[in-house]
Amino acid sequence: MFTGIIEGLGTVEAIEYTNDSAAITIDAGELVADLDLGGSLAVNGVCLTSTRRATSATPGHFTAEVMGETLRLTGLGTLTTGDRVNLERCTPASGRFDGHVVQGHVDGRGELLDRIDRSDWSTLRIAIPAELAPLTAVKGSIALNGVSLTLTAVSEPSESASWVEVGLIPATLAHTTFGELEVGAAVNVEVDVLAKYTARLLSFRVGDGAQTDSGVPADPGPTSANSSAPTHNRTQQGADHD
Repeated sequence: MFTGIIEGLGTVEAIEYTNDSAAITIDAGELVADLDLGGSLAVNGVCLTSTRRATSATPGHFTAEVMGETLRLTGLGTLTTGDRVNLERCTPASGRFDGHVVQGHVDGRGELLDRIDRSDWSTLRIAIPAELAPLTAVKGSIALNGVSLTLTAVSEPSESASWVEVGLIPATLAHTTFGELEVGAAVNVEVDVLAKYTARLLSFRVGDGAQTDSGVPADPGPTSANSSAPTHNRTQQGADHD
């Protein structure tokens, strides 16, 4: 798990393509000094696993093998040698939780539509896949290229194109790749995990007493003290469906 608080910027050193996958090597410096094989690093918000050990000749190098689906569905497929990327190590249990819950599982690829740079802050508008729009809300959380951000505006349901806006202070622009991101660039989008689970749960509730898609009767809700209807043993239900 991550929090969307970027710890440093890395540089893409090499990309080795093999069939429908690629091995991406990033110079992450001291950030990965104690990262063992199998350890996790979020690269532009994508949780990747270390698959090669750094050598004495390449200290601070992190290499991950990325399958074709990830290359196509995230901005990793557009990276080239020399590109800068946002980096975050997974969150230790004893660490501060300064951002929001970020899984490193990108939900879709967006695109920077427009940016307005002011002296004290910048506004960025990012196009997002239409299916993610219902999971966004003003003042809600979102991870863009792995950065935990608060939404300042979102598209209306009636609009033909879906988008979100965020406001970035100079410190964020300086410590992430957003300071140099150009219009048209790919942006990895991970919506709030709480919104995803809420939408999933609601999709199974089709009405009182109705069957859900899974064939399990929907919970009819609490009964009064005088009702003769049986009550559900919620503890047992949870155990049965674990």
